[in-house]
Amino acid sequence: MTDSGKAAYLDVRNEALRDELSELLDVIGPGQLCDVLLERAFQLHATDIHLDPTPSGLRIRMRIDGLLQDIIRIPQAATSHMISRLKLMAGMDITERRFAQDGHISQALLKEPRDVRVGSGPTIHGERVVLRLMPDDKSFTSLDELGFEVDQLQTLRRCLAAPYGLILVVGPVGCGKSTSVYSFIREINDPQKSVVTIEDPVERRMDNITQIQVEPKIDFHFADALRCVLRQDPNVMVVGEIRDAETARIACRSALTGVLVLSTLHASNTASAVDVLEGFGVPRMVIAESLRCIMSQRLILNVCTRHRESYQPDEATCRMLEIDPARAQSVRLVRGIPADTNFHTGFAGRSGVFEIMEVNDPVRTGILRNAAASELIETARANGMQTLADSTRRKVLAGVTSVDQLHKTMLTYTT
Repeated sequence: MTDSGKAAYLDVRNEALRDELSELLDVIGPGQLCDVLLERAFQLHATDIHLDPTPSGLRIRMRIDGLLQDIIRIPQAATSHMISRLKLMAGMDITERRFAQDGHISQALLKEPRDVRVGSGPTIHGERVVLRLMPDDKSFTSLDELGFEVDQLQTLRRCLAAPYGLILVVGPVGCGKSTSVYSFIREINDPQKSVVTIEDPVERRMDNITQIQVEPKIDFHFADALRCVLRQDPNVMVVGEIRDAETARIACRSALTGVLVLSTLHASNTASAVDVLEGFGVPRMVIAESLRCIMSQRLILNVCTRHRESYQPDEATCRMLEIDPARAQSVRLVRGIPADTNFHTGFAGRSGVFEIMEVNDPVRTGILRNAAASELIETARANGMQTLADSTRRKVLAGVTSVDQLHKTMLTYTT
């Protein structure tokens, strides 16, 4: 879709979208409405579609910019038809409503070149279905587009250029870790290198690299795939996620033997990733020697560019932004105005905020002497690292996001 098309389609949001789908339900029925619903979800860049049963029918919501938005309610009489249509598309058993099922809607059944993962399960009001809209294979975000500050980008590119070592991306579910890792792969992909990914599932197909999907149902796990790939002369290995002790140990030791390893991990910030690896049984010496850098990230909401207002910060806001209250009159912040085009949230789109800890000599020394996470953070800050809060403050002062997004980032940051 062109940029002008995206801008024009904003006007279909909210009430207009509900009116369109309600009219189509009467004309084409619930079965064909599924096709239109998927098409609209792709156009709105939704990541998920939730179909939740209620006593009066089916509540349909889309997750857009990380927030679930009500789209339409389907009458009870049309609910089973719509659920059955989606399950048929996903290759699921439409007669089984008592147990959870997983399915997949292939590109061959869609107008868009996308894959859709489908999950269903029973509730007290009937069967619930959630669709996960996988990213477009042909739409990759470059490092320059992710939202890094200039100095952060320089640090990251220096680490990615290293011949070996472990680079971790950490953060909670849904913070954009996979998008960042795919951007890393795109940055370092080179015909002279053997790049192998191990994923569950493979979210995006990429040219000129080898992609492996683990299959827990047949006992082919991350650790099994890692051992297999290590015997095949890789230059770069991408491990979708470090979930267990064996995978953590193999990934760290691989990084010591001449392989650049990229992976993700669930941790609240950069320094706490060290504690998670130690909790998996990896010795501190191995952690210190294998780690090249750790990147923690979050996604913040952008203030709507079409509906916004500026204002001067009060004293409490100045303290949060770490600026002198005497300068308040010269500082202009922005906040969104709820409107149909932004689903009455005041926000439209998201940006990444990052904390990149390069494991240099001072940080490595701290890891070896068992320094606490808070001490490692302070050591890294003394060497120029921006924390997640620092990165968010910059975006608030630049008019990209609002103060409440800074508050949200600070609430999820623990050491």
